[in-house]
Amino acid sequence: MLITIDGPSGVGKGTVARAVSYKLGFSYLDSGAMYRALALYADLKNIKEDDDLKLKKLLIDIHIQFVTNDEGEDRVFLNTDDVTEDIRSNEISQLASKFAKVELVRNVLTEMQKRLVKNKNYITEGRDMGTYVFPDADYKFYLDADPVVRAERRSLQLTQTLGMKFNPQKILEEINQRDNLDKTRKICPLHPADDAIIIDTTNLSVIDVVENIINRIK
Repeated sequence: MLITIDGPSGVGKGTVARAVSYKLGFSYLDSGAMYRALALYADLKNIKEDDDLKLKKLLIDIHIQFVTNDEGEDRVFLNTDDVTEDIRSNEISQLASKFAKVELVRNVLTEMQKRLVKNKNYITEGRDMGTYVFPDADYKFYLDADPVVRAERRSLQLTQTLGMKFNPQKILEEINQRDNLDKTRKICPLHPADDAIIIDTTNLSVIDVVENIINRIK
């Protein structure tokens, strides 16, 4: 079975997707982490999103792997380096959105994702899982929430992940910018699939959203 969970930045889809995958015993794919890892790699190599030649070589060289450690934590490896914390910065998030607009990048990462989930039970999470990558998924969910609430959640997540305090107002501005980029890009813009179940998480806890999804799966 394949279940997709899409939505904008800060809506809580990662937390929800991990919880649902745990309850169902499914594997979990964080597609956004793949774009972030690629953006980080390109940044380290000083490669811009419009440098087609260098970008093609980077896409051949890159190896992204998801590993669950002994503590049950999901870790992201870029080639041989654990970059789980490195890819969560706001700078890398904004950079990932730029690379996500590049057709070559999307095509390569989409094929990676399709190979990864083939003939397996997976929860996939991202921005175009149900609309573009897996249009034939068994269940599709789209999470949304008020931007102010999303900014507060994102600020808390960054504080917990990076151990630093962040200004929710600044995060809100960045979320609005990211929303605009994601919703207006020509390639696979962010929007709910026609057959997606839309859940407004503004006033819902993680447990509420997880139970909502579980109850809808037959």
